[in-house]
Amino acid sequence: MTYCEIMHGATAGGLELTGVYMENRTASVGFGLVSAAHGLPHVVHWGRPLADPKTVLDEYDALCPQRVSGALDDTPWPSLLPTQSEGWIGATRLVVRRSGAELFCHFDVTAVKVEENPCVCVIAARDAEQGVGMRLLIELDRSGLVRQRASICNIGDGALEVDKVELGFALPAQATELLTMTGHHLRERSPQRQPLTVGRFEKPSLTGRPDFDASLLMCAGEPGFGFEHGEVYAVHVGWSGNSMLAAERLAYTQAVIGGGEVLFGGEVTLPPSPDRSLAEDVDIEQMENVEDEDGVYTSPWVYGAYGDGLNAVAAQFHGFVRSKHPRLASKPRPVLLNTWEAVYFHHDYDTLAALADRAAREGVERFVVDDGWFGSRRDDRSGLGDWWISQDVWPDGPRSLHALADHVHGLGMEFGLWFEPEMVNLDSEMARRHPDWVLRPTPLRLPMQGRSQQVLDLTNPQAYDAILTAMNSLIARLGIDYIKWDHNKMVTEAVSPRSGRPAVHEQTRAVYRLFRALKTEHPGLEIESCASGGGRVDLGILQLADRIWVSDCVDPVERADIQRYTSLLVPPEMMGEHIGASPAHATQRATSQEMRMALAFFGHMGIEWNLLKESDAAIAMLGRWVSAYKQNRGDFAGGTAVHADSADAAVRLDGVVAANGRRAVYRFVQLTSSQTYPAAPVRLPGLDPAARYRVRPLDVSLDAAADGIVAGQSPLGWWSARGVVLSGVALETYGIRPPCLHVAQAVLFEAVRVGDPVVERAS
Repeated sequence: MTYCEIMHGATAGGLELTGVYMENRTASVGFGLVSAAHGLPHVVHWGRPLADPKTVLDEYDALCPQRVSGALDDTPWPSLLPTQSEGWIGATRLVVRRSGAELFCHFDVTAVKVEENPCVCVIAARDAEQGVGMRLLIELDRSGLVRQRASICNIGDGALEVDKVELGFALPAQATELLTMTGHHLRERSPQRQPLTVGRFEKPSLTGRPDFDASLLMCAGEPGFGFEHGEVYAVHVGWSGNSMLAAERLAYTQAVIGGGEVLFGGEVTLPPSPDRSLAEDVDIEQMENVEDEDGVYTSPWVYGAYGDGLNAVAAQFHGFVRSKHPRLASKPRPVLLNTWEAVYFHHDYDTLAALADRAAREGVERFVVDDGWFGSRRDDRSGLGDWWISQDVWPDGPRSLHALADHVHGLGMEFGLWFEPEMVNLDSEMARRHPDWVLRPTPLRLPMQGRSQQVLDLTNPQAYDAILTAMNSLIARLGIDYIKWDHNKMVTEAVSPRSGRPAVHEQTRAVYRLFRALKTEHPGLEIESCASGGGRVDLGILQLADRIWVSDCVDPVERADIQRYTSLLVPPEMMGEHIGASPAHATQRATSQEMRMALAFFGHMGIEWNLLKESDAAIAMLGRWVSAYKQNRGDFAGGTAVHADSADAAVRLDGVVAANGRRAVYRFVQLTSSQTYPAAPVRLPGLDPAARYRVRPLDVSLDAAADGIVAGQSPLGWWSARGVVLSGVALETYGIRPPCLHVAQAVLFEAVRVGDPVVERAS
């Protein structure tokens, strides 16, 4: 249930006020804005719903700071887009230039309108003297997310350069601790914490994608906030190009958290449009498409989530992403096998057909042929960009790639193929024929290479059309159901030879158009977003892609936290989680098969493993786990992902609670040895406190004693098919004692609400 209201009033000193209050009762979120004397609005409320929305106007007098000695006449109180004209003396958040000179804008709000479904506020403002028009869109989504974006137009004389638009949310005083993420290839999204002190903390991403070191979210909250407790405010920039997240506190005023796109000089130049009225232009029903307006720069969406603990924040992001992909809930996520770590570049019909046969027998539903099928692509040094089937490896006839696709379809599986449409090897027919299709800083110098490749200029219509035509043809010819879309080079010194300007902004928009065009032409086509693993994970790409590859590292020990923190943004059913070989290719760490399968269980399960080299016993065990995943994936799609806080840094407790609340599946992981011995009880979050639940191991973990559970220990009372019945409040307060495991081991268990005939099994 959403609610939106606009109201008018005045301060005690007589200033005219315009207030907007938005509320989502289901998500328990309220958001209030107040504009004084036609200035840009201030956030006066972001948290639990207000009992009386009209008090939003009174929040202005309640929160407006006093003038202090030695400062300006008005103490800075940051608006959604703070400027120096309102006293903001922190980092510049709006940079626009005319004839090379920076403009210091002072915006007057000219119109405010709201609509209740969707719950949207549109604010039009302008600096008439300097010829800059702006529109702010603020939406409270059904998920509970608040998101905002700004559109800038040029209503003056001469061209207007837009260099920066950084939107923000003012934070309450108690949000004094920051959580961000860092990382590198094979170790994405590693958490780090620090106090939010006076000053600015910024996490930029300048590689043409969010990249491995990007902070998926920037979170500010009460000191010590965790997954289960503590008020927390999180922001995210929904953009797949260059971006930045930042938190800033001035000595004079409250902190601001937010971000935006990072633009290079000259990327966005707007022609004069003196008659433009952004307030009249907006069509709320077409909010997602406003970036396509001519002569207007529209920033990416900046998302904000509020909740009691990170689990609540994640639930809002998951609800939003799922609303963009209704098909994911109606179609069970197919178990897939990807050929990369099975065969790498060594393609041949007999091997892959045999691998497909074995995969199908064990319940695999989607077979994906990875890199190496096209042009001269026998390694990663050549062929990229030549999107035609290699006759050397896949000759026409009964052993062709077309024959393999037919064979896969004949086994009842979907057929998938790897592409890297944004990239090109210099050793390729495409680069030799069209050297002007490569992004480069000067006509005579190329950017530093990565993986022997460069970036194709998709802002060039000829290059874009060539890629779209080639992919459309192959999808139709082979009956491709699924694309693994890779992006293996950091985008640096990205200047288009066609325009002579930096091109990351337009390149990102071109990638989005390419996704949309392929999906429009081929209804039902699904696309996985991969960027050397988890280098492109953001709400821009997640609204177009159907799955993301979490990391090139499938070592389950490393994956425990990579997947945990990725799930703050990405719902489980969209997270590619694969069962790999042991030792793991990325780390050479040896792990048990049970551990590898347990860590791939909650997401979109896949296999990255040459099954032809494994024993019959290993394959039989894999088949049992695939079957168990299929029995549970309906609960995972649309379920609530939860993570438990633990005083023991050596263990992890993660789970998914079914959307109907009747059942949950949890995973307990012993990463390293603990100080406590045996392991301390773990709490089970997400359950109904008033209900009773039978807690017992899943069948695939019941016999884990052979490898995982330490031999010689006394029996664990509830570790049986019968289990134990406890109340939800007991499980959330004191928890349950997990089995004593060796290091790098994991087990799965379920909590089923007692008395529900649909899910309660005979003991």
